[in-house]
Amino acid sequence: MVDKANNILWHSLSPEETLTQLDVTSNGLADEEVLSRREQFGYNEIPEEGKVSLLYLFLKQFKSLLVLILVLAALISYFTGHTIDMYVILVVVLINTSIGFSQEIRAEKSIKALRRMLVHKARVIRNGKEIIISSKELVPGDILIVEEGDNISADARIINAKNLRTVESSLTGESVPQGKITSLLPEDTVLSDRKNMLFKGTFVVAGFAHAVVCETALNTAIGDIADTLSGIKTEKTNFQRKTDALAKQMGIIAISSAILLFMVAWLAHSYSNDELLHIAIAALVSAIPEGLPAVLSVVLAIGSYRMAKRNAIVREFTSVETLGAVTAILTDKTGTLTQNTLTVKKIVVPDEDAIDVSGEGWFPVGNFYRQNKIIDGELSGQLKKLFDIAGICNNSSIQHDIETGKYELAGDPTEGALLVLAHKGGSFSSEKSEVLKLDDLPFSSKQKFRATLYQSSESREILVVGAPERILELSVDYLGESGHEQMNEAVKKQVQHQIDEWSGNAMRVIGLAYKKVPETTKQLTEEDVTELVFVGIVGMIDPPRPDVKDAVEKCKKAGIRVIMATGDHINTALAIAEATSIIESTNSGGTMALTEQQLLQLDEKEFDEAISKINVFARLSPNMKLQIATRLQAMGHLIAMTGDGVNDAPALKKADVGVAMGIMGTDVARNSAKVILADDNFSTIVNAVEEGRIVFTNTRQTSFFLVTTNFSEILILIVVIALGFPIPLTATQILWLNLVTDGIGDVALATEQGHGDELDEKPISQKENILNKSVIPFLIIMGVVMTTLSITVFFWFLPDGIEKARTTVFVAMACSQLFNLFNMRSLKKSVFEIGPFSNRYINIALIFSFVVQIIIIEVPFFADIFHFEPLSSVEFIVLISLSSSILWVGELYKWLRSLGAKSRSEIIDLKR
Repeated sequence: MVDKANNILWHSLSPEETLTQLDVTSNGLADEEVLSRREQFGYNEIPEEGKVSLLYLFLKQFKSLLVLILVLAALISYFTGHTIDMYVILVVVLINTSIGFSQEIRAEKSIKALRRMLVHKARVIRNGKEIIISSKELVPGDILIVEEGDNISADARIINAKNLRTVESSLTGESVPQGKITSLLPEDTVLSDRKNMLFKGTFVVAGFAHAVVCETALNTAIGDIADTLSGIKTEKTNFQRKTDALAKQMGIIAISSAILLFMVAWLAHSYSNDELLHIAIAALVSAIPEGLPAVLSVVLAIGSYRMAKRNAIVREFTSVETLGAVTAILTDKTGTLTQNTLTVKKIVVPDEDAIDVSGEGWFPVGNFYRQNKIIDGELSGQLKKLFDIAGICNNSSIQHDIETGKYELAGDPTEGALLVLAHKGGSFSSEKSEVLKLDDLPFSSKQKFRATLYQSSESREILVVGAPERILELSVDYLGESGHEQMNEAVKKQVQHQIDEWSGNAMRVIGLAYKKVPETTKQLTEEDVTELVFVGIVGMIDPPRPDVKDAVEKCKKAGIRVIMATGDHINTALAIAEATSIIESTNSGGTMALTEQQLLQLDEKEFDEAISKINVFARLSPNMKLQIATRLQAMGHLIAMTGDGVNDAPALKKADVGVAMGIMGTDVARNSAKVILADDNFSTIVNAVEEGRIVFTNTRQTSFFLVTTNFSEILILIVVIALGFPIPLTATQILWLNLVTDGIGDVALATEQGHGDELDEKPISQKENILNKSVIPFLIIMGVVMTTLSITVFFWFLPDGIEKARTTVFVAMACSQLFNLFNMRSLKKSVFEIGPFSNRYINIALIFSFVVQIIIIEVPFFADIFHFEPLSSVEFIVLISLSSSILWVGELYKWLRSLGAKSRSEIIDLKR
């Protein structure tokens, strides 16, 4: 017995050699041998990713550096006797982790709901008898029997076959059915060309075969991909790297601020050791944005929720923001850019102009156009005959799900496209044709046609469809406007011209013909298919999804490069790339696409240059897709990989954001991705990118909002203590400002919608931190305004007592923060431009916070906890009015900044 370790190339062995190698006969395995081999090879199933426990998902939320900083702050508070502070911080930590925990659980539930819970069966020969078993019970050496409609459950070498064709798009990316053979192939034959093999995860669309199982479970082609996935290390997301950097920045600021404030107080010689320690704790609490981890989780949760509403389900919480920063989308073609449904788009019959056909996919409705005008009235006899042949010489069926409204195909996609065409033509009754079919000859890759013996109301006929050149070769006449005409060179030239033109546009071209036979003909053989009457040709293609072109254009506008990486043929790839605007016209010159074979001939420098300039790659293996993704990342790209097949899985996992199709996608692809498209629509990825950019903007603005407050608090403490006065705010008061006032405002700020210009700018660099140099001017201005206001209020009310002064400083700080919310809604646009009341949550937060501030100051129970003195209505009004100055200063800054940007733009235009 031989296993995978010996690397046997089964496709290079003859059927007889394969049986010998596997020690089995055509009678199949005996029961004892099955048990022995199962013990050796195990069950035929690819292990799912280990089930993650709820405890692990919860503890995973504590990996954030920001959360660790909060835990540190809680410990310091505990050991210094500030237990209330400790409890408040721990509550915030639990809220933060709970938000992330619940979001990940919801995402996993959504993905499980998308999976198709199917238990596949397999028909095998064991002990000389045919039996049905669960596919997981297959072992190497089992004799597998497959026919039209069967899923293939293991890799197998074909022993004998009749007109066998399989669809392998989930493995190779090629949408056209693959004709199968039994003869051996060269050892170096690539996976997609191994026509004498069946592969796990594919399915049969036509014909019949016996095959011997060679590999099961992880030893299959799909298993190789799963093994590759296990070796791909999951890197931190872009957002995690940025929040880690933010945590380090905050940690350094907090510790530095505490040390600086302690030194200022110590040098002032006005404080006892206990007061110095209290000052240091206040500094540490004021510098640490305690509410930031929770708010970041809220921002991501809101982004995930909005993406889900737009059909993008987020598995990895932090991938929401990363999507907004991608610079390249590496996309599959079949089922991602295209509909994965062949559709007839062109018809030509002799002596008539070409006809265009409208409609997409399996929906059996459309119109016929000649010279851009709908053909109105009675169809010609030629067209009626072509529609009859298309519908009757056919074994597929179109099923309409009334509940969902969807049309689904059962059978060969090519035959399905012809059947839809026949229904569009309106001259075909599927029920009637089944009764009058006398015999059928399935498609033969050798003869390149299929045929049906059919009894019409007038005569008995052989209807034929197949490769157009082959149909022309077998035809002696053609069906013209006035009936049968002898085939001539003019007709052949007309037809051949259309074949060449359509093939060049990546269309699959099919010829249709027929022949009358005697009533005594009851069976059909290949020898009967001669001296045909040629009727016409049709051109079909797997059409792009209707809104993909617009989505690609949006990507270009947003500075995102779209790269097609497919296992399909290069001509088909180019045609779809041009139709979806991934590339310009294929007639523009230069290299527009490369195949894997061409890429393998390049050295490392040439390879990098090729993938940096060319946007279409065809005939790719899974490993080559992975290599392209890896090199693009090494070149500085932040990439999203979209796909649906098993062959996409390695690159999906390696990409910064893997985006899998939820409906057509395989489980392997979905498990490897961080985002799932519930509608399989490429344009949904663009919506997700837009939401991702909104998430980053909201992350930056909420973070900046908190930092502005913390910066102002530190400045106030330093200035007042340097002057030798008591601290203007206690640690508990600062904690309330940071956790409650800031927290309510930050959550409201996290709900900010986009302002319509998210896709008008280039992607944010993955190296750009959340807090960067661009925010420093605004930070300084806002910090100075809040500090000046608070210090002024402090000294104004200090003669009334330290608690009264601290109360007024608290109110001034709290109200300034709330007015600053309007500034933070956009760092570029005026709040009056985007609408001061357009975010109702901001307005609710503002009113709620005002009310809460009044309650904790005026209600004795709370006032005693925070050591507040009551204020009069006039004092409240004065403090609120003064605090609003921060809004007007912010508006002035934005206006001056916009003038400067406009002047710079005008200067650049003049230079040009």
